[in-house]
Formats: sequence, C-alpha cells, structure tokens
Amino acid sequence: MFAIRYRSIFLAIAAVVMVGSLAIISFVGLRFGIDFTGGSLTEVTYTAIPDKEMIESEISSLDLGSFSVRESEGETGLDGYLIRTRDLAESEREALVGIATSLGEGGEITRFTSIGPVIGQELRDKAVWSITAVVSIIVLYIAFAFAGIGKPVSSWVYGGITIFVLVHDVLVPTAVMSILGYVAGVEVDVLFVMALLAILGYSVNDTIVIFDRVRENLLKHRTEKKVKRNEAGIVRDDIEYSLTEPYEDIVGSAINQTIARSINTSVTTLLTLSALYFIGGSVTQTFALILIAGVIAGTYSSICIANPLLVAYAKWQDGKQK
Repeated sequence: MFAIRYRSIFLAIAAVVMVGSLAIISFVGLRFGIDFTGGSLTEVTYTAIPDKEMIESEISSLDLGSFSVRESEGETGLDGYLIRTRDLAESEREALVGIATSLGEGGEITRFTSIGPVIGQELRDKAVWSITAVVSIIVLYIAFAFAGIGKPVSSWVYGGITIFVLVHDVLVPTAVMSILGYVAGVEVDVLFVMALLAILGYSVNDTIVIFDRVRENLLKHRTEKKVKRNEAGIVRDDIEYSLTEPYEDIVGSAINQTIARSINTSVTTLLTLSALYFIGGSVTQTFALILIAGVIAGTYSSICIANPLLVAYAKWQDGKQK
C-alpha cells in the first residue's frame, strides 16, 4: 500500500502541515466573537448601502469605545454591515440603531445580539471541557476495544495515535479560521466549536474503521503457542502470539480493504458541504467551509498518518528490543 511504502513522505507532509498550522494560529491568532468575549453585535441592511467610512465616522461620534464594522449580506439578500461593540446600555443601543438606519436608504436592523462577558467566559469554558471530554472518551474506548491485541503494538498506542491525528485534524481548520479572521474578519463563535466537534467525530470514525480492520487482520494472521513461565517460583501457563505475515503488510491490507469506503464517504460529505457553502445562507457558509477543511484533513490523516505511524512505531519498538 502506497501509504505504508512511502510513509516517510506522508509523515513529513503531516509534520509540515501541523507546524505550519501552529505557526499561523500563534502569529495570526483567532478573532473571538461575542459568544466568547461578550459584547453586542448589530446587523443593519440597506436597499442602497452607504460607505463604510461614513458608518465608522458616525459611530465614532457616539463614544462607544472600540468597535468594528464589517460588510455582510443579510438573510433577505440585501447588503449591509455587522457592527460589533462592547455590551451596550439601552440608550446607547437606541443611539446606534438611530444612526445606523438613517445613513442609507431602507436602513433596517435585522439582528441584534447582546452577550455579557460572564456568559462569554462560560461558553469558552464549556467548549474546552466538551473537547476534552470527547478526546478522553475516545482514548478509553479504543483502549477497551483493542484490548488483547498487544503484539506488536499495544491497545493504548492505537488510542494515542488516534488522538495525535485528531490534533492534526483540528489544527488545520483552526488555521483556516485564523486566516479567515485576518483576511475577512470572520470571528470564532459557537458554530465553530460545533464544527470542531463534528470534525472530531468524523475523523475518529474514519480512523477507527481502518484500525478495526487492522485488528481483524491481526487475529487472522497470528498463531498461538502455550508456554510455561516461572515468576517468583510460581509456574503458570501463558500464551505467546506470533504473526504469520509482516505487520506492515497487515496494516497495508487493512488500508486497501477500507480505502474505497473512506474516499466514498469523504466525497459524498464534501458534496453536501459544498452545496451548503455555495447555496446555503451566509450564516452557515463559514461553518461549511471549516467542515470542508476538517473532512479533507481527516481523510488524509486516517489513511496517510495514522496507519504509517502504527508501522513506524512497531519498527521502532522492534529495533529497541533487539
């Protein structure tokens, strides 16, 4: 299988992608929305949209502190602006609405959201705990499901590699979100967290399907031999397992047997997400784009990272024992 034969190349690509994604996230950063930071978000649409500079100039006169104005397309299809400010008092909100609707023709407030910073912090904490809980359950499940398959790789290694590839699959869409925030002012919100959780579920499912086929192939291609062991003067019967085929061939066969399923699932998912991105509303466009990046990263990692890592670890372990 090509993923095993050229594993050094695929693992090097993965390393470059992960380091590059970390660099983008670290230096560019993420623009957190009011779901996390607290504040107010006002969306105004127009039949004849005014200049952005005019909007910014008039809002500056209200003395609302730091704010941002970003172009948007409302649900009605009309052009407008998203105005982000700190949490506003009722009088400040009325003043902002009055100015925003008076500057262009047909000005109308289509959305106003206000979230206090305490709620924002609560949502951030819950997001971190949600991802941590998902990762922990994944490790425990894989360790349990692969119990008894300890040669040449223990069940905990399968779980550890699964988590490693999940880090790759989360870093890629997060880096995409970081770039979108820098280029287009897109902000991280609860939908982004939902997208990451969906990517985690999708990726781990694809990885476990292949790992499970590796497990089945290991059971088919191993022999058992009873041996007696003397431990602290106590003789007991034990069973030793030996493989009838090289481990890398067993893993390669598992990839060959599941690759059609992985690619077909990814293609159909990408077609659906592409339709959601190009035809769906503006609210779900970023959500769909992040999922597209995650599905591509997850497909690559399950085939070209997880299984080559298994073989690389097995060879390292074998070399250490010699």
